[in-house]
Amino acid sequence: MNILLTGGMGFIGSHTAVVLLEVGHNVVLYDNLSNSDASVLDRLETITGRRPTFIEGDIRDGLAMQKALANIDVVIHFAGLKAVGESVHKPIEYYDNNVNGTLVLLDAMMKAGVRRLIFSSSSTVYGTPTTLPLTEECPTGEATNPYGRSKLHIEQILADVCRAEPSFSAVCLRYFNPIGAHPSGLIGEDPNGIPNNLLPYVARVAHGTLPCLKVFGHDYPTPDGTGVRDFIHVMDLADGHAKAVPYVMDHTGWTAINLGCGRGYSVLEVIKAFEEACGQKVPYEFVERREGDIAANWCDPSKAQQLLGWTATRNIDDMCRDAWNFESHKA
Repeated sequence: MNILLTGGMGFIGSHTAVVLLEVGHNVVLYDNLSNSDASVLDRLETITGRRPTFIEGDIRDGLAMQKALANIDVVIHFAGLKAVGESVHKPIEYYDNNVNGTLVLLDAMMKAGVRRLIFSSSSTVYGTPTTLPLTEECPTGEATNPYGRSKLHIEQILADVCRAEPSFSAVCLRYFNPIGAHPSGLIGEDPNGIPNNLLPYVARVAHGTLPCLKVFGHDYPTPDGTGVRDFIHVMDLADGHAKAVPYVMDHTGWTAINLGCGRGYSVLEVIKAFEEACGQKVPYEFVERREGDIAANWCDPSKAQQLLGWTATRNIDDMCRDAWNFESHKA
């Protein structure tokens, strides 16, 4: 099958490309390299023995998108900005990249005759949970930041498209908190500048690239006062996308599916697990809460098992071990 990955050179996209290539799909990566590097292509070829097609471009470029969609069966849409805190201060940029970019993509898909889309959504669409664990039936619409609202708007747009176009199929995969890296250590989460996400920040402090980890808030109503999240290994997440491909091909309409482990870990628990993985202490300091963050969330992933036959198999120790392996072997 021919599968186009927008934002395919990024963290989740590149790991998903590995799984898709290994099971025999033809993969096209479309990316503007704003938060990734062209060297990922060589690394994907080393891991899989196959080199995916790469097209450098922006999803807001309709003509380029339409050309990239030639002979494509399924689109997996990763492209977009993704930092919760940053989105609070740059809402226009987030809505332009994420929402407008998706509209351009959908228009190009319609013109190219492509009717199958797997969307990289987020648990942030649930806002502040009123009950845990979160199921797909929990209310959405109270997202606490522009990033989450952009994901929610896109989900609503896709639902409208499916109602208007009965032949269209859209699967919204609501990620919880992906971390870790490919076990080879060749690809992982390597953002430009100071990381916005927890684990690459922890890894760079452990590696000595950054001096000290900032822990945003220690007065949350959680067991140790720090935020609690449902962390999931990026390779489990990649497997979930591969399992969603046959589902989106065989069904029409809109659906949302949680992808998580089904339990929460606090920031301090993650730091402790990472210290065990790297064999050293990670210096950290508590700072004020970050705008847009919530105290805790984790999911009920049973719908993914029922519809996709998918279950996360890796634990927090696996996640930290693989993340450290990637960080410690970087050039």
